Amino acid sequence: MILNADYHTHTVYSHGKGTIMENAVAAKNAGLIEIGISDHGFAHPAFGLTRRKLPKMKEECRLATEKTGVRVLLGIESNIISDEGIIDVKNSCFDQFDILLAGIHKFVLYRPKTMFNLFARNYFHTVFGGKPSKSLVKENTKTLINVVKRNPVDIITHLNYCSYSDSLEVAKACADYGTYLEISAKKRHLTAEEWKNIVDKTAVRFVIGSDAHTVDRVGDTALAEKVIEEAGIPLDRIDNIGGRLPDFRFANFKVTR
Repeated sequence: MILNADYHTHTVYSHGKGTIMENAVAAKNAGLIEIGISDHGFAHPAFGLTRRKLPKMKEECRLATEKTGVRVLLGIESNIISDEGIIDVKNSCFDQFDILLAGIHKFVLYRPKTMFNLFARNYFHTVFGGKPSKSLVKENTKTLINVVKRNPVDIITHLNYCSYSDSLEVAKACADYGTYLEISAKKRHLTAEEWKNIVDKTAVRFVIGSDAHTVDRVGDTALAEKVIEEAGIPLDRIDNIGGRLPDFRFANFKVTR
């Protein structure tokens, strides 16, 4: 399996160890055509992006593209901060980015009424285990579906990692709106059975993402390949391998708005 693009990589601008140029060089060495610089969103107080750094990042992406020949896209792994589907990237910032990712993360600045579900209840079950309640699954599912409906998100990252939703219903929404589901090469976030259910019952498409926080992991597919094999995910449903590149909705949205 040959990876063409890795859209989920982090740099020193958030929680990563490498620079934009170092990630781009690693992408070239891995034979990639495109790479996404998708640092953590603005609502992460510990290591989220700051808006004032975006022009500098954009210029670094341009220079890295020129030097390496790899198309370096400036993206963001936005934080979901409200059960109404609000993320921490406003429309006014859209022109600064090339791709838009979204995921549920811990320790971010949620809207007050959402903190109990997205943080407290999810975190409790992550730490102490036990089956999550139907109400928690319902709330998380509603939140993720609202995100997909409300925002032109290209990729939902690590679905159900440290959170609990009905993955099938989220995948249906992604298929309806043209959002990809990430097959993470960093963390197992769905069981093989859940992946099989998604493949069999939806038309959602997938991308592999390394979620690289260090330069050496840019373009890494090892764990994702295991998941694909165990779950029987058809390779023709994965749009960043085999010479294909995804048709991202964020770029289309910016052209037509």
